[in-house]
Amino acid sequence: MKLEVIAKIRTDFPTKFGLPRQSGLVPGLCGKIVFEKKYRNPQALRGLEGFSHIWLIWGFNLAKKEDWSPTVRPPRLGGNTRMGVFATRSPFRPNSIGLSCVKLEKIEGDTLYVSGIDLADNTPIYDIKPYLPYADAKIDATGGFAENVEPYMLEVEFDEELLSLLPEDKREGAIGMLSQDPRPSYNDDEDRIFGVEYAGYDVRFKVKNKTLTVCEVIKR
Repeated sequence: MKLEVIAKIRTDFPTKFGLPRQSGLVPGLCGKIVFEKKYRNPQALRGLEGFSHIWLIWGFNLAKKEDWSPTVRPPRLGGNTRMGVFATRSPFRPNSIGLSCVKLEKIEGDTLYVSGIDLADNTPIYDIKPYLPYADAKIDATGGFAENVEPYMLEVEFDEELLSLLPEDKREGAIGMLSQDPRPSYNDDEDRIFGVEYAGYDVRFKVKNKTLTVCEVIKR
């Protein structure tokens, strides 16, 4: 089976570091889907404007490995417990294919504007399908081991002066992204300063006692 890249998504994340671990967790993170020339036809989007959400089928282009492992360490479990790869959404899979449900904010010509993204800039999109509430929403669904883990979010201390260095329309997304704790799950060094590239800025922070404090915001 041959997969063709039909589009690429433009986001504020040049690398995967800092991305939410699932789509929809940070509504303030937005992206723009730009179709490849071959598929740049508004007729292909006819009727899509009536849907609030869409599924993106895409490629883990920043997380490819030659070999695969039957088990992985999910961040949801702290990065120390192994689970079967098919019981997780790890990017390290036999086929590097991702699936995200995002909110469709608007359509302009042949460009889609979406929110709640968890994709890096220029991620290849292989297909787009509408989210169907009557079929896709399972109110009696269970979440396996992920359901038994307490929600984990950080309190974010972002000085107003530092926050003002970011464009106004990027501030909500930045705070939401940081609250999800961008650090690797195995690293809890309270003295280490981490940096995440976001919207053309390097946002540097430290974490102590479940509080993330932004130290610097540097334009790249």
